[in-house]
Amino acid sequence: MKELAGDGVPVTVACRVLKLARQPYYRRLDKPVTDAMLEEACRANALFDAHRDDPEFGYRFLVDEARGAGAMMADRTAWRICRDNHWWSVFGKKRGKGKKAGPPVHDDLVRRDFTAICANRLWLADITEHATGEGKLYLCAVKDAFGNRIVGYSIDARMKSRLAVAALDNAVARRGDVDGCILHSDCGSQDGFNRSSQRWLVGAIVAAG
Repeated sequence: MKELAGDGVPVTVACRVLKLARQPYYRRLDKPVTDAMLEEACRANALFDAHRDDPEFGYRFLVDEARGAGAMMADRTAWRICRDNHWWSVFGKKRGKGKKAGPPVHDDLVRRDFTAICANRLWLADITEHATGEGKLYLCAVKDAFGNRIVGYSIDARMKSRLAVAALDNAVARRGDVDGCILHSDCGSQDGFNRSSQRWLVGAIVAAG
């Protein structure tokens, strides 16, 4: 429109030909970036920061992180922004040809047999979500299949990989000699253990430091 005006075409005529109202045109000239556009950009930025930190999160977890950072929005709004920008969980979408594969899923070392003949042979891990008056709280617990005792746990306001790592570190510190112990966790995008694999050999982690 500015180019047409520069060429001597009146704005009134240009708007009539293009079937545009003059009032919205002048409003847009006065304020190119609307409040709605700025708010949308802030929401997208908060979601992107959460996705960059935890690419395994789906939009439901991303919107929780964004709200925690002060960017309030509805779940549907978060889904639309993630869809438009192709921010999907690395575990939640099927990948086509040429796409980078996600972390490997290892064999089920216990074959669904959750029993142990002695302590520190088989540990089971899981993460649960709890609603509190100050927001969501995540608990990761490690249980020894022999005796069904909790041998380590960690609590955090954010469900990141450090939640699972801290619980495992706590269990190893309490039990000491755990060489050869198998740690079994469910395969799910919300499980912090999935950042590297589905199931870990505790002994290998201890040996690696």
